[in-house]
Amino acid sequence: MRRVRTPLAALPPWLSHALRAQRGPVPWNAVTRGALAAGPLLLVSVLTGRTSLGVVAAIAAMLAGINDRPGSRRTAVRRLGTPALAGAAGLLAGTAAGDHLGAVALTVVLTGLGVLAGAMSAVGPVASAAGTQLLVASAIGAGMPVPEAGWARALAFLAGAGWLLALRLVLPTPGSMAGDFRFDGEREAVAAVYDAVAELLDAAGTDRAVARRAALTAALDHAQDALAGPRLRPRAGSAAERRLHAQYAAALPLAEAATALAWAGEPLSGRASTGPRRLAAAVRAHTHTGPLPAPTRSAPALRALDDALLHAADAFDQGDGGALHTRRRGARDLLRAASGAGGREFGLRIGLSFGAAVAVAQALNHAQWYGRHTHWYWLPATAVFLVKPDLGPLVSRALCRAAGTVLGALLFAGLAAVLPRPEGLVALVALCGALIPVSTRHFAAQTAVVTVLVLSLVMVGGEPQACVSRIAETLLACAIVLIVGHLPMPGPRGGQVRVRLTAAADAAHAYLTHVLDGTEGLDGRAARWTLRREAYRALAEARTAIALAAHELPAVARHTEGTDEVAAVLERLVDTITACAVHLDDTGRLTARHREELAALLGEAEAKRRRVGLRAPVPGPPAAGRSRPASGTASVG
Repeated sequence: MRRVRTPLAALPPWLSHALRAQRGPVPWNAVTRGALAAGPLLLVSVLTGRTSLGVVAAIAAMLAGINDRPGSRRTAVRRLGTPALAGAAGLLAGTAAGDHLGAVALTVVLTGLGVLAGAMSAVGPVASAAGTQLLVASAIGAGMPVPEAGWARALAFLAGAGWLLALRLVLPTPGSMAGDFRFDGEREAVAAVYDAVAELLDAAGTDRAVARRAALTAALDHAQDALAGPRLRPRAGSAAERRLHAQYAAALPLAEAATALAWAGEPLSGRASTGPRRLAAAVRAHTHTGPLPAPTRSAPALRALDDALLHAADAFDQGDGGALHTRRRGARDLLRAASGAGGREFGLRIGLSFGAAVAVAQALNHAQWYGRHTHWYWLPATAVFLVKPDLGPLVSRALCRAAGTVLGALLFAGLAAVLPRPEGLVALVALCGALIPVSTRHFAAQTAVVTVLVLSLVMVGGEPQACVSRIAETLLACAIVLIVGHLPMPGPRGGQVRVRLTAAADAAHAYLTHVLDGTEGLDGRAARWTLRREAYRALAEARTAIALAAHELPAVARHTEGTDEVAAVLERLVDTITACAVHLDDTGRLTARHREELAALLGEAEAKRRRVGLRAPVPGPPAAGRSRPASGTASVG
């Protein structure tokens, strides 16, 4: 069958990415929180005569709104709270530097801060958001003409972000009344895992199986993060939370069996996916499972699926908790990620872009290009959102930022001419806060909304309209980051891609070693599920980094060519290891197909690894005669 080429597919990758938008239902709960965040904070500050602090609080609420994504309340504490603390620290540092340093010294200090924040961004998404807010707030602290002291600005910043976080923790979400509303995000995440298992079983034997297995990995990652968020107690403290932990743990052997069945490549009857779908409904409704239809037990993977369903039904009834099969990274691991190849590349590129933007802004400011309205901090703050390599391809973000800023400035110019002040502008800020959760689906739309919100805050603060300077500074920031972003740097390009791919190869090696030589019993299987989760999570992170790098300009994208092939082979290898684990549980011995597939994939991975210059060990060939006693059951760890 001929594949129909879409208009986007015919465009170069760096351009098609700029035109692509995410889809999905409107997050009405996030929209409500956005409407109740920046606007009301600004209104209170205007009524109490502390407008400047209200502007700072509204900016913090806006930045927190950008990070307010679907998930559990526990993960929201980390996702919103950690960047807010970093932003407050940046505001303090920027205010002190701006008050006591000259232009040259200020540029040097902020450049060093950019290197540090850039290296932090390689640790993970939360650290990246913290690094972004650290730099944006430091530029605001150094340049925004606010009469209050630095500590007052920092408190106002924390109050703005803390208000949105409080709304996230307190307000119930749609459909949360089925159980304890505190855990509605966790409940939906666990239910999505069972749905993903059912969809993978339905896709077995079709060309949709690979995509469904990737969707299952994403669902497991999301549920694991939702349940493993920060807590005051070392273990789940309530019966509802322990029940969710047990339900998540019960999904792991189901996911393992479903992956093995998809690997086998044979279609399954609809009866196989009925049980996981009923389990998903039971999680959402906070009820018992009821009778679960058992699949036929004609193959090892089907027997593993049937056993996993039985254990899931028992876990749902008991609800006495279960392991999340995740290992927390210590300070040494975080430091290694920040100081590794990816961290060094991020740090240099972000630090140079941020520092260059500060230097140019300082030069223009001292030359009186701004007149009496000092908005020089806009230039470095804009550069931060553009240059972050983990936020998207550079050219795509620059194009979207420019288009969104022009659109937002024109919209604001029209609205400002007719809206009463300040009440009309305060209402506009509230409207923009409500639109931010929807606008995050496309960077140009998000930029347009943020531009209108920022220009509204500027006018509420008592300054005249600044649409023209906002457009000019955004275009200048785009030019700076496009130049600096494509400069040659020490070391090979694509460092973050190689780091992620190396981590995925190491995780696959550890998983294979455990499956072929691991211990038996509950502890052995619990360790196996932990290693399997780490392998699939590392592969998903590598895939994301590879996809972003592939949409850069050809001169940059060529440095990571072939890495997607390595990731694809590693994914097939981990799928095969999972199938081997299930078969060993049932029979205690690998078949000729399992051994041949492992050997072929290991050889292919080694060849592709050498082709792209990946300096990472790849698992050695398995022993042909490996066997162990069959256990016949699949236990829940």
